[in-house]
Amino acid sequence: MTGFDERWADVPDYILGITKDIWEDRGIHTLHDYYGPELVVRSPASVVKGNTGIIAATEATLAEFPDRELLGEDVIWCPTGDDSFLSSHRLYCTATHEGAGMYGAPTGRRLEYRILADCWCRDNGVHDEWLVRDQGAIVRQMGQDVVGWTRDLIAREGGPDNCVKPLTPATDLPGPYKGTGNDNAWGETLADILTRIASAEFSVIPKTYDRAAELAYPGHVTGAGHSDADRFWMQLHAAFPNARFSIDHRIGMDEPLCAARAAVRWSLHGTHSGWGMFGTPTGAEVYIMGITHAEFGRNGLRREWTLIDETAIWKQILLATGSV
Repeated sequence: MTGFDERWADVPDYILGITKDIWEDRGIHTLHDYYGPELVVRSPASVVKGNTGIIAATEATLAEFPDRELLGEDVIWCPTGDDSFLSSHRLYCTATHEGAGMYGAPTGRRLEYRILADCWCRDNGVHDEWLVRDQGAIVRQMGQDVVGWTRDLIAREGGPDNCVKPLTPATDLPGPYKGTGNDNAWGETLADILTRIASAEFSVIPKTYDRAAELAYPGHVTGAGHSDADRFWMQLHAAFPNARFSIDHRIGMDEPLCAARAAVRWSLHGTHSGWGMFGTPTGAEVYIMGITHAEFGRNGLRREWTLIDETAIWKQILLATGSV
C-alpha cells in the first residue's frame, strides 16, 4: 500500500474502510482527505467534479436515510502501478426512509439495494470514480412507478432545460485514469461473454453459465439458471438492437480462499429502436453505463451481479421525446 496510510492492511480494507468512515461513522469531513479535489464521479444520473457537491449529496442522503448501512460484499481490484490501483467494489445497502428528500416525504419504508463502483486510487485517496446505484430498486421499494418518478424528478429539477443531465459522451469529463484493467484470463472471459451476448449470440449463456447460476439484476431482481440470464440480457439488448456495445474496463482476479472472479464496466450507446425492457420504441438516443461482477466455478459462471440505472435511461428517453 505504497502512498497510503499505515492504517490500511490491503486494498479491500482501504475501500471498505473509507466507505464505513464516511457513511456509517459519519466522518463526512474525511471526504476532504479521501477524495481528490479534482475527482470526477460518474454515475448514470450525473457527472460531478470536486468535493463540494459530493459532500452536499452525502449529507442529503443521510438526512433522508439516517440508518443507511453499506455492507461490502466484494472488492475486485488490480494494481495500476507501484503506488496506485483500480478497485471495483460491490455494496449491499440497507436503509429506512425516515427523512424528507429527493424521494419525497418520509414513508418509513425499508430498502435493500446494491451499488457497484469502480475507483482509481492513489496517494491515500480516490481520484476517479464510476458508480452505478440500483435506482430502479429504490424507487419501486418506495412504492413508486419508475417512469412517473423520473418524470417528476425532471420537473423538480427545473424542467427539461435545467434538470441534471445524465451521463453521456457529451456530458462526461476527463479524469486522470486512462487504463483499461488487467489481462487476467477471468476478466477476458467475462468480457468475451458479455460481448457475444451483445452480438446476439445468446447461445453463449447455456455454454458458459452454470445451470444453477445465481443472478442479481437491476430492480433488486434475483434469478437462477440459463433462462433468467437469457431473459434479462434479451430484454435489454432487444430495446437497443443497433446500439454499440463497448468493454470499457475489465479486471480478472485469482485470490486464495476465493472463487475466480471478474469485474467488467461496459457501455451501450445507440437509439431506443426496439421492443424490450423500455417499452414502445421511441428512437431516443440513449447511453447506458453498466457494471457486471461474476464468480466462476467448475461448471462456468456461477454467480453474476449486473447493474444499470433504469431511471437514467428513462430520463434520456423522456427528455428526447418531450414526454415530460
